[in-house]
Amino acid sequence: MIFRFFLLFIGFGLAVIGGISVLAYLNLLTVGYTLSEYFQFLLRRLELYIFILGIILVWTMIYLPLKRR
Repeated sequence: MIFRFFLLFIGFGLAVIGGISVLAYLNLLTVGYTLSEYFQFLLRRLELYIFILGIILVWTMIYLPLKRR
């Protein structure tokens, strides 16, 4: 149970770090990037994958059932 909470908090931290970076990159749209150029740029950034990993960790720790013995 403690391990699940630990992974939940790590996933939350990764999602926050990645999400803030992805939101900060929205400033590229004001510089003149199109939406397709923005998404192509995001696909090359590590922060997007950190965000996705964090969301997956949080989701699995919340919704996967506990093992009952």
